[in-house]
Formats: sequence, structure tokens, C-alpha cells
Amino acid sequence: MSERRFIFFILLLALPLAGCPYEYTPSNQLLPQHIRRIGMRPTRNETAFYGLEDKFTRRLLDEFTKGGQYPLVAEDIADGVIIADIKRYINEPVSYDENNIVQEKKMWVLVDIQFWDKVQNRILWQEPNLQGINRYFVETRPGGITEEESREIIWDKISRDIYKRTVEGFGSVTGAVDRKVPQGGPIGKEKIGTGQ
Repeated sequence: MSERRFIFFILLLALPLAGCPYEYTPSNQLLPQHIRRIGMRPTRNETAFYGLEDKFTRRLLDEFTKGGQYPLVAEDIADGVIIADIKRYINEPVSYDENNIVQEKKMWVLVDIQFWDKVQNRILWQEPNLQGINRYFVETRPGGITEEESREIIWDKISRDIYKRTVEGFGSVTGAVDRKVPQGGPIGKEKIGTGQ
């Protein structure tokens, strides 16, 4: 085969690939029209750190109230319900001074999120291990912050992410969009609709 024919052959093979995108990005999926009111189950804290769930739940409620697109209602009259479980909480030192005193810490929180479509009894989207990370200087350093202030930064970030994924589209977040939930079946360790 001549060099000219070989180049032509290679170009013919490459032509179908030229129009293909480098990466597949699924389109966002918006909440179905039958979901008009959103409920929020109290966050479950599976860590050894007491009280994380209360502040996170309040921050998440604030985010949805501020958004105003969907009224927040009690779970029993909601069309869709947000279910959140705090799975991990780590706050570890990452740098020390010459006297071995902690200067900087890294906080890392993992939260499992599910959105339950109560009308059709299915999990509409889920995000296991949604993470919030904040690296910060301790309060004894100039410009440093407390552990509580660092948690607030993480709660803000995770709450905004959950709101965005719920209201602005969630198609690229999960592959479990159409998974049916058995009637009365478990989500994690609890049963759908029991509010436990």
C-alpha cells in the first residue's frame, strides 16, 4: 500500500471519531412536576461526635428556606423527602510548629444523601459519601478559626451542594435515578415513611 493510500485510510478511520465529545456528560434531571413540597427527615448522626446532626439539619433547612422554590413541610405531607446521614467526621492536625504545637487542621465530613419521591415511592437521586473538606489554621494562630467555625463552613458547602443537586438538576450525580424502593423497605437501617 502506498504512503498516500495509507494516510487516506487512517483519515477515514479517524473521521467518525472526530465528532465525538471527549467526555460524556449526562444532562441534568429536574424534579418531576408532581413534587411541589419538600420534607426533610431529621439528620442521623452515625459518628461518635454528639450534636453534629442538629446544626447540619438547621443549616440545610435554612438553605431550602432561602431558596424558596419549594415550600418545606412536614414529612407526612411532603411529595419528596431529603434523607441525610452523617457517616464520618475527622478533624486531624496537618502541621505543627517547632514546639510540636498544632498550627493547622483538616476537617473532613462524609454525608450520605437520598431524595425520596414519596408519590412514586422511589429514590430519585442519591449521593453516597458527599464530602465536605476544610483545612484551617487553629484559633491560636493569627486569622485562625475554631473547630465549630470550621464545621459551619462545611455545613454551608454541603447544604448548598444538596440544594443545588435537588433543585437545579441531579442527572450527573448518581446512577441510581430509577431504582425502586420496596414498599416499607429499608433505606440504610430505617424504613421508608416511618419517620424513625
